[in-house]
Amino acid sequence: MSLTPDQPEQQAQAARGLKHNIARAASGLAVFAIVTAGVVAVTQMTTADTIADNERAAQSAALAEIIPPSLHDNDLLDDAFVLPPSQVLGLESADTGWRATRDGKTVAVLLPVVTGKGYSGDIRLLVGIRADGSVAGVRAVKHAETPGLGDKIEARKSGWIHEFDDQTLSSVEWKVQKDGGDFDQFTGATITPRAVVGAVRQALIYFMAHRTALLAGDSETLTATRRAAEAQDTAHAPSADGTLAPSATSEHGGDEPHE
Repeated sequence: MSLTPDQPEQQAQAARGLKHNIARAASGLAVFAIVTAGVVAVTQMTTADTIADNERAAQSAALAEIIPPSLHDNDLLDDAFVLPPSQVLGLESADTGWRATRDGKTVAVLLPVVTGKGYSGDIRLLVGIRADGSVAGVRAVKHAETPGLGDKIEARKSGWIHEFDDQTLSSVEWKVQKDGGDFDQFTGATITPRAVVGAVRQALIYFMAHRTALLAGDSETLTATRRAAEAQDTAHAPSADGTLAPSATSEHGGDEPHE
C-alpha cells in the first residue's frame, strides 16, 4: 500500500513526540532519584546523632552491669583504650577495653574475651577485673548457644554467671565440677559452661600479665609487647631442617601464672 503525501510527515512527528516523551520521563526519573537521595541523606543526618546516642546508652548500661556507677566517678566510654589482637583473649583483630577510675586511680578494667569452644560457635564475653586481680563481674555479650540449655550463661536467664564474682586465679579450680573444678555445669549442657570458665580464666591470665599497662590504659605498651612476642615467635620458628629452637615467650611475656 502506497503512502499518502501527509503520512511521512505524520510518522516523523510521531517519532519526535515519542522521543520527547522518553526524554521527559527520563528527566522525571532523574529528578525523582535526586530528591529521594536528598531525603535519605537528610534523614540520615538528622537521625545519626540519635542512633549514636542510643548505642552509647546501651553500651554504657552493659558496662554498668559489671562495674556499677557507685564504684567509679568517670564515664567508662570516655576511658576506652585499644587492645591489640590476642590469642589469650581470643581476639583476632584489635578491640576495645575500658577503665573504671575513682579520684583518678584505676579501680577496674573491662576486657572482651572470645572463645570458640562453645557448643554452637563463638561466645563473646565482657569480663570486669578489679585492680587487685579479682573478678568484678562477667556478662555474655554475644553467643548462639541452645535456648533453654547453653543460654543460661546470660544473666537474665540464670544466676550462673555470678559464680565468677570476686574470684581470682588462685581462689578456685578453674574447671566445671564434671572436670574436677569448682564451677557448676548445666544439666544436659557441659560444653557451654566449660568454654565460659576457660575464657574467663584466660582474661584473668591476660590481666595479670599486663596489669600495669591495662590499669594505665596504655595501648602502646600492649601493642609493643605483642609485637615483641611475635618477633620472638618468628625467631624460634622451625629451621630448614625441621628442628625446633627453645620455645618462644608467649604474647604475655612469659608471665602466665602457673597452676
